[in-house]
Amino acid sequence: MRLLKVATCNLNQWAMDFENNLRNIKESISRAKEGGAVIRIGPELEIPGYGCEDHFLEQDTVTHSWECLKDLLLGDWTEGILCSIGMPIMQDSVRYNCQVFCLNRRIIMIRPKMCLANDGNYREFRWFSSWTLKDHLVDFHLPDTIAEALSQESVPFGFGYIQFLDAALAAETCEELFTADAPRIGLAFNGVEIFTNASGSHHQLRKLNLRMDAMKNATRFCGGVYIYSNHQGCDGGRLYYDGCSCVAINGDVVAQGSQFSLKDVEVLLAQLDLDAVSSYRGSISSFREQASRKSKISFVKVPHKLCQTFNLRMPPSSPVKIRYHVPEEEIAFGPSCWLWDYLRRSGASGFLLPLSGGADSSSVAAIVGCMCQLVVKDIRNGDEQVKADAIRIGHYKNGDFPTDSKEFAKRVFYTVYMGTENSSDATRNRAKNLAEEIGSWHLDVAIDSVVSSLLSLFQTLTGKRPLYKVDGGSNVENLGLQNIQARVRMVLAFMLASLLPWVHNKPGFFLVLGSSNVDEGLRGYLTKYDCSSADINPIGSVSKQDLRSFLRWAAVHLGFSSLADIEAAPPTAELEPIRSNYNQLDEVDMGMTYEELSVYGRLRKIFRCGPVSMFQNLCHKWCGRLTPSEVAEKVKHFFKYYSINRHKMTVLTPSYHAESYSPEDNRFDLRQFLYNSRWPYQFRKIDELAKELDRDSASLLPESNRRGEDRVSKSGNGSGMGVVVAGSENPKAGL
Repeated sequence: MRLLKVATCNLNQWAMDFENNLRNIKESISRAKEGGAVIRIGPELEIPGYGCEDHFLEQDTVTHSWECLKDLLLGDWTEGILCSIGMPIMQDSVRYNCQVFCLNRRIIMIRPKMCLANDGNYREFRWFSSWTLKDHLVDFHLPDTIAEALSQESVPFGFGYIQFLDAALAAETCEELFTADAPRIGLAFNGVEIFTNASGSHHQLRKLNLRMDAMKNATRFCGGVYIYSNHQGCDGGRLYYDGCSCVAINGDVVAQGSQFSLKDVEVLLAQLDLDAVSSYRGSISSFREQASRKSKISFVKVPHKLCQTFNLRMPPSSPVKIRYHVPEEEIAFGPSCWLWDYLRRSGASGFLLPLSGGADSSSVAAIVGCMCQLVVKDIRNGDEQVKADAIRIGHYKNGDFPTDSKEFAKRVFYTVYMGTENSSDATRNRAKNLAEEIGSWHLDVAIDSVVSSLLSLFQTLTGKRPLYKVDGGSNVENLGLQNIQARVRMVLAFMLASLLPWVHNKPGFFLVLGSSNVDEGLRGYLTKYDCSSADINPIGSVSKQDLRSFLRWAAVHLGFSSLADIEAAPPTAELEPIRSNYNQLDEVDMGMTYEELSVYGRLRKIFRCGPVSMFQNLCHKWCGRLTPSEVAEKVKHFFKYYSINRHKMTVLTPSYHAESYSPEDNRFDLRQFLYNSRWPYQFRKIDELAKELDRDSASLLPESNRRGEDRVSKSGNGSGMGVVVAGSENPKAGL
């Protein structure tokens, strides 16, 4: 029996903060050694941080990474333990994303990444090149200062594996886990038993199962040990890296780290029997046959033993049940941890949220409340780093620290209800009740006088005073009046965020939180430079349907019972006057339901559909419920308003990334913002197809529909079909 103890870790690194990152690396190595591990794996590019982006183009970033590695190697950190360290390296004037394997104060091999991530949020080809030489290792000459310090001139560089006296080890890096022709396949045929993966994988709703399945399958088909390490936290951008470092062997996961945590360092230990790998592989005849015809892969010999023999005090780790969070928990914990990192690293003293009493802003408030609960919980569990950050941010003195989440929220969270004559008592009371449950410092402000002053100024300048549509005004007047209210709220929010701390004798400033969801961003159902314009937005990539599910969950599991009433209320902007025969509703204003918007968003982004292919897909999806002509009108209506409002994405508040159909245009959804919103070619094609299909589709419709009965359900009834208001203006367009 060859027993091997390994350590992997979640590290909360911060891009370009070399001092912080090096401290976390050292702490993880120290804990691994204390736990008896002989292998320690860290995340991808852990020295500079994964999210450095164009800082990777700077030579300083490479130089500082070497300096940090030299610091590690000159100490006793790598003594008796194999450490995989992630950093950028220049080889023959080409920059590579590398894993550096170190043992006993020496570098024994450098493995450059061969398959770069270059879709979605990833742009690795912008900064790195992929390594293409798979037939041999090259000799890499270390930088002079490193060579002199280590008394080592060169090191093997490239694709290969490390052959120890009793085991063989090789590396994959992040994306290589998911590629069709994965490096581990040929390596397994060459007898490699231990695979490491240094990763920089971000959180996305419902995504973790794909990653865990990939690791289980990687070891199920080829056998072997897979040790996975990941970043965890906000390292300076929109992404939250969601940890979940783990160890798998022969198709079973035997150790899994946390997905959401406030910890800077989390180390995971596992004990493995490498003979179980040999036995597993030998039992698969197809593996034996393929391995016998293998192509040779280069390797580095290291005269060092990793394993121990049979020992009753070292039982192999048993399989564990993988922990998956439900989407509602992901919405609660992911953005909460992201907000905490942003808060403690930005120098701010807290958050300010315009709280309308609606589903979106209430979701943000609940997430901040969840953050406060997590902080207090971790302090109770003895996390000194969280405690120190909370004392500093909350301005505690005389040895005091947070012991109650509501008391902590009162210090770091302002909420403000900015009502007008169009606001209802129902939303005002919902905002007040939720603020009391969370513990925020709450204000109720009437902004009618400010709106009236602006309208009076406009009347003085032009001689005209606009009216709401319900009072006889035009669409232009109606839109303008709503946008004035929305933009006044933005100005007031930033004023309060900067001056309220001064009023309360607190140093620093508060960050303004936005609360527009992904569907509103996609449709453009928000005013440019209104309360959607904030410092950061924790729900900007979460769908309305997921948010409503989250509210129901949070009402019970976070203890904010008023969220149940908020979720049950129909979504409304409350920017138009309430009349006995009229009440503004979001889905009627938009001419589509939030359920439909999610469908459009997924087809547009995930399935890469333009107007015509979206129409064709929806003809199949909604066959029997709508005629092709009705589907055509819905698709054209969506693309009209999507293109009219696309310019708003250029100034959209930086948002936590959670959904794969996010329209955020800064990193993720790279499309133009000036469109011909008539889409003349595409819409003509849709009309031609719809006319042709209408003739063939009558037999597919129910008898009632063929008699001409209403086929379009009313908005908000949960059927997914909304009222199409042809030609109507978007009340929140902000053009």
